[in-house]
Amino acid sequence: MEGSRSPLIHSDHPESTSSNNTGNFQLFANGIRECPGGIQGLEKRGPGIRGWPGGIEGLKKRGHGNRSWIKIDTTGDSKILELDKATIMRHCSLPARDLRLLDPLFIYPSTILGREKAIVVSLEQIRCIITAEEVFLMNSLDRCVVQYKSELCKRLQANKDQSDDLPFEFRALELALELTCLSLDAQVKELELEIYPVLDELATSINTLNLERVRRLKGHLLALTQRVQKVRDEIEHLMDDDGDMAEMYLTEKKQRSECFPSSNLSFQTNSSGDDKVVSKSAPVSPVESLGGSQNLQRAFSSIVNSSRTGSFISSSNSEEDVDQLEMLLEAYFIIIDHTLSKLLSLKEYIDDTEDFINIKLGNVQNHLIKFELLLTAATFVATMFASVTAVFGTNFADSVFDNPSTFSLVLIICGFVCGFLYFAFLIYCRHKRIFPL
Repeated sequence: MEGSRSPLIHSDHPESTSSNNTGNFQLFANGIRECPGGIQGLEKRGPGIRGWPGGIEGLKKRGHGNRSWIKIDTTGDSKILELDKATIMRHCSLPARDLRLLDPLFIYPSTILGREKAIVVSLEQIRCIITAEEVFLMNSLDRCVVQYKSELCKRLQANKDQSDDLPFEFRALELALELTCLSLDAQVKELELEIYPVLDELATSINTLNLERVRRLKGHLLALTQRVQKVRDEIEHLMDDDGDMAEMYLTEKKQRSECFPSSNLSFQTNSSGDDKVVSKSAPVSPVESLGGSQNLQRAFSSIVNSSRTGSFISSSNSEEDVDQLEMLLEAYFIIIDHTLSKLLSLKEYIDDTEDFINIKLGNVQNHLIKFELLLTAATFVATMFASVTAVFGTNFADSVFDNPSTFSLVLIICGFVCGFLYFAFLIYCRHKRIFPL
């Protein structure tokens, strides 16, 4: 399968008329206006065209970009192809917006979409298009992509001669879900091994380095939780919608489409044969032509009724057979839900550690407040003693200064009074249970 390229400029005129047109040329579709000299002038400019290096060739390369795809068929054989978007869209009957989900240049959440002829899978690094007979995997050097390719080829080749209950598209989808769940679970385990020691160390020693490490790990945890939550929600959405699951039975729909056209063709052949026999046996009259139109209406009504009956039967069968895909999705839903529960428990452990640190910091702050209160009370008592000594330090005449022992007695009495006030303050604080002593 090779990528097809459509020409940039379509010419509906003969070659002679287009070669004689050497006037001004306007290409409004691509924004190039009034180029003197027509196509020749445009080609002469070459790299001088603003925005498109390389002239017309640059425009062609910019419009149609090939990507590397890995094609895996039902026998397990794989090969690398260079395909453009148009080829993929025609082959798989997909709109352009579905291919944007697989573009590695854009970041989209995990998505599983069931279409008419394909299943679009974008799970972490595994981005592929699954049809009833082949898988188109976005080629990459990522470990998950390489593992998906090798494991799918290995399983398909091992089950080549054995009958499997699951169709091809479900085996490819199952492997994508399996590798995605295992990859996310492995990342969760690595995060657990890294974050638990850091949290224990932070609980014993609160410093800037440990806080920065916990902040970085918490950001990683939130990002991983969002990815796991999106995969879980996508699987849960598919399990809740039987119509989306019925759209993913690609092999069954292909077999049904191969059977119904043959029956409709045989019916149309028989009806045309009957019309020919009637026309040969009798001449055409207005009455008979009216009866022929009535027969034609009856034929069309029978075709519509048969198609409705077939669609009703197929829908009822798909509703009955949807349990097979639902059981497959339920198994991986349990796995991804367990992974999400581990992330949530890890987040709760981080929140508990933060609460413990806040309590510990609050306790330290309370001790500082108590120490500040004691220091303020001691400062107040010392200020009272200093005020008494300052009063007696002034120059005034008094009989107290005639006897030195009298001044010492005043100082001793002031010291005892200040000490008594300080201990009285401590007893009051203990009585009010402001802080234990």
